[in-house]
Amino acid sequence: MKLITIAAFTMTAALGASAATAEKADTTKVLGEVVVVESAAKAPVPLLPLDVKVIGTATIDNSSETNLLPVLQNHVPGMFVTERGLAGYGVSGGAAGTVNIRGVGGGNKVLFLIDGQPQWAGVFGHSLPDTYVTNDVERVEVVSGPSSLLYGSGAMGGSVNLITRRADKEGFSGSLRAAGGSYGTQKYGVKAGYKHGGLRTFVAASYESTDGNREGMDYWLSNQFASVSYDFSQHWEAGANVMLTETKADNPGSVELSQPLDMWTKMFRTTASVYVKNRYDISSGGIQAYYNYGKHKIDDGISRGKPRDYLFNSKDFNMGITAYQTVKPWQGNDLSIGIDFKHWGGEAWNSQKADGKESPIVDKHVNEFAGYAMMQQAFWSDRLSVNAGVRLEHSSQFGNEWVPQAGFILRPLSASRVKFSYSRGFRSPNIRELYMYGPRNAELQPESMDNFEVELRQWLLDGRLNAGLALYYINGDNLIQQVMVDGAARNMNTGSFINKGFEIDATYRLDDDWTFTANYAYLHTDTRIIAAPKNKLFAEIGYTPGRWQFSVDVMSVWDVYTEQTAESYALLNARVAYTFPFQKPLTLFAKGENLTATRYQINYGFPMPRATVMAGAEWRF
Repeated sequence: MKLITIAAFTMTAALGASAATAEKADTTKVLGEVVVVESAAKAPVPLLPLDVKVIGTATIDNSSETNLLPVLQNHVPGMFVTERGLAGYGVSGGAAGTVNIRGVGGGNKVLFLIDGQPQWAGVFGHSLPDTYVTNDVERVEVVSGPSSLLYGSGAMGGSVNLITRRADKEGFSGSLRAAGGSYGTQKYGVKAGYKHGGLRTFVAASYESTDGNREGMDYWLSNQFASVSYDFSQHWEAGANVMLTETKADNPGSVELSQPLDMWTKMFRTTASVYVKNRYDISSGGIQAYYNYGKHKIDDGISRGKPRDYLFNSKDFNMGITAYQTVKPWQGNDLSIGIDFKHWGGEAWNSQKADGKESPIVDKHVNEFAGYAMMQQAFWSDRLSVNAGVRLEHSSQFGNEWVPQAGFILRPLSASRVKFSYSRGFRSPNIRELYMYGPRNAELQPESMDNFEVELRQWLLDGRLNAGLALYYINGDNLIQQVMVDGAARNMNTGSFINKGFEIDATYRLDDDWTFTANYAYLHTDTRIIAAPKNKLFAEIGYTPGRWQFSVDVMSVWDVYTEQTAESYALLNARVAYTFPFQKPLTLFAKGENLTATRYQINYGFPMPRATVMAGAEWRF
């Protein structure tokens, strides 16, 4: 797979060398770019009463991050992500990358999607954090709160939809990026697009590696992406895309161990889709078929004081078809309808290190079929918009699940907005919970939660100040927990929780050069939740005079539980960049993270690095 990455780099650079048109330097102000929108994928309704935030291209590119999760954590108030070290999240023992939104997360309670395709490991159900790289992604749409009406299982706590990049200029254009820094970290990325009339093609590749901030935490990842689409007319478009990711993460285990472990995980993932979309004044929608496949090989270290003599292996898949259409039957009304079919599962086995002999563990799959409808009606020149919808999901494992949603949006003044919504979310039990190991229980039912939310938003100073306040109440039920039954552990639907809190966000653009962004989230829970901080604050100041870019930000977290302790910490980060006014612009950049060298850990037993620095260059052609 490394050879594939090298070949992709070479091919893409060759495309750029033959570019016929030059790209002007991008002098757009990039900080404070988080936008609050009112629609989500699969339902292009302008007044959908859900809390949706979009993190755009400039914010992603200028973060100098290669993984999306740190960018999302900064700019979505109620989101928190666990980390294990300098780079890479891994799977199995010592894994990180758990995403919580408003205290709901872990496993597959927050659904990640790529262009609307659900992404998760079909056996264990968890998300795939190492595959969410910035090089391929144009923007990210994050829904804080249940998205099960549109996406079904897994979107109980929210959804994160990664929208991939497309060629947006006639001819060839693209960029090359390279960076290096602390602990032998190297990061490379290349992307290029070609547009001619209705034809768009785009290819991207990235590679990163690090020695890690502890011995035995080496990590590398390679990622390749390609897409092609064609506009047959102003109303019809068809396309296809494919993404390949391969990664290896070493794991020495917790620092509390008497001696480091020699654990590692190799992962290969691929996802592909084909689609047809339509766009008319009174109707829009599409149909998409997708396939996601993964293969994992894991050495879990020692067992009962001795090295394991076998490797754990798994293959998983999720595939399906989704079709959706929104029509406008009369003035001010939008009716969205859709159907989804999903087929997911996988197999797991152990293989002996000595002779490769295999011992099966599980080989199962689940089918799900769903239909949904949602209607919205606007009144009084869009001063009031009322929305309601329902989804019926049928699973071959648990039967039927009804998912209602309702709400309204009121605009009392032209620069004010009030939202209220009720939504229900659910999560299907995964293959591990149903069929693997001692606690397995094939009779498990879905987890569920009810979410009530009010949002107030105000634009002031001719739109230069945007401030919002969201209050929410969450009641979770039927959670899957291990309990003792007849002297043995068994997975059962016995858990419940109540989460409530509020979030504040604000962006202020003082002038063309200065931007201030801040958000704060408070979470109260009636039970102890790992990786869900009680308080989280992010604040950033950006200054962009001419071709310079400066930014300083602070991330503060109070009372976040690991498996053993409660952590509180504050991180100071800074970035500087300068773009040379060449015909094909060259940007030099440097960034420092945790500049005060704060000691902290998020994944218990895995201390995070002290101060780190990265520097690099990007050439756009």
